[in-house]
Amino acid sequence: MSGFEHHRKTDRIIATFTGFEADLLRSLASQIVELLRNERAEPAAPTADPFEALMTEFSGASTIPDDPVLARLFPTAYLDDEESAADFRRFTEGGLRDGKAAAAGQIIDALEDAGLPPELDEEGLVIDVELTRSEAESWMRAFTDIRLALATRLGVEAGDEDYWHSLPDEDPRAQAHDIYEWVGYLQETVVEALSA
Repeated sequence: MSGFEHHRKTDRIIATFTGFEADLLRSLASQIVELLRNERAEPAAPTADPFEALMTEFSGASTIPDDPVLARLFPTAYLDDEESAADFRRFTEGGLRDGKAAAAGQIIDALEDAGLPPELDEEGLVIDVELTRSEAESWMRAFTDIRLALATRLGVEAGDEDYWHSLPDEDPRAQAHDIYEWVGYLQETVVEALSA
């Protein structure tokens, strides 16, 4: 996998993944979607009254999510004003969750549209992905969310690279950190391709 590149003739952002890499990306994106949908940010009960439906749309969660990853993905907007922070969260978190889930879903859809089967059982499979600029921007945002999720679960902190690189290769934490760095590499190449 050489990362994303800008194809000048078609103005597309392209990348080639092995079947394993594509399946791993799909799994990471699926976990983000599941996490975002598992703990709802807004009431689930539908209503027939249009006014009540409108008001329900603006009556989402007002407290910090219990899951540390969700708390990191949706930080408190006003640290010194609890009431304003609750209102901001109530009016925005549902839409933000939808946007993040849609971006992760685009990764899944694009990989499957490019030929990734539901169950990876073929060795030597190669997946070529070709994205518009808009699609590449969605992937870039989803990579940010995936990296934040991995960093939160692993406890990654600024300046702790020596610790991670000191772990033996067979340590599951080292392997998860390698995935975190790989997604960072993908994100970096998307940014460079979009800048080209």
